[in-house]
Amino acid sequence: MLHVNEHLLGKHVFKAVASVIMHTDSLELAGPAILFAPADRAEIIPKAAERADLVILDLEDGAGDVNRESAYQNIKNAHLDPATTFVRVVGPSDEHYHQDIAFVRETEYRNVIVPKVGTRLPKNLDGFNVVPIIETPAALINIQHFAEHPLVVGLYWGADDLTIGLGGAYSRQRNDEPTPGRYRETMAYARSQTLIHAAAAGKWAMDAVYQDFSDQDGLYLEALDSARMGFSLYPCIHPRQVEVVRRAFYPGEEQITWARRIAEESQRHSGAFKLDGEMVDTPLITLAFNLLNRIKE
Repeated sequence: MLHVNEHLLGKHVFKAVASVIMHTDSLELAGPAILFAPADRAEIIPKAAERADLVILDLEDGAGDVNRESAYQNIKNAHLDPATTFVRVVGPSDEHYHQDIAFVRETEYRNVIVPKVGTRLPKNLDGFNVVPIIETPAALINIQHFAEHPLVVGLYWGADDLTIGLGGAYSRQRNDEPTPGRYRETMAYARSQTLIHAAAAGKWAMDAVYQDFSDQDGLYLEALDSARMGFSLYPCIHPRQVEVVRRAFYPGEEQITWARRIAEESQRHSGAFKLDGEMVDTPLITLAFNLLNRIKE
């Protein structure tokens, strides 16, 4: 994945190439919007898969002790595309963890999200594409281990559980603080560490959820920031968030026009060239072609 910097490229060029390309060597992603579907709600699962680019069948918050077997059956009966489906199991310290892993092995799904990891990835995950959630202090200080683990395809961080693990109360500043809604410094640090370590290991990164699904303006701004930082996925907890995330991540007409002009001009030059007073070199040409390839998919 290529990353761009506004100060290096100039504001206009940066704006045009802010969208990221959802691809890694280990797992290609269908798009940026990944939607949670509680596994104990059979009627929601197919709707979620149809609505979003990818879906998470959730056994952590989406199945309790009483309805766990029915949640398992719902997942078996869903028959979703394994390439675009993830299953979130419970954390390794939960009594149902080994049961969840054993169940997923019996299905066709091989993309597994493991929450609340500690210092190391559990040893019973061979054969899975694993996404650990960095949401404990222990996981954060051992993040390089997770990023470089051969079974791991991407990193996902969680703000609220990490805040609880630190003994805090709120992951974001409140209305009586200087910048309401902004992540606290510890959370901003965890967010950037997740992205940086994932990129360094050649993996993709997924941002934390935006809990207030009624605040579409706030979601758009945060998803836009997420895309421009370099995150590949943004999780949705409500169907109405999906289109907002897509709009934030995908290029608009201005960006597409810019990319087409770059592509056309590059055919006339053997090296760098000027366009609208700004220098266009190989990285920008690559970004332009990547963007055009993305909109063809």
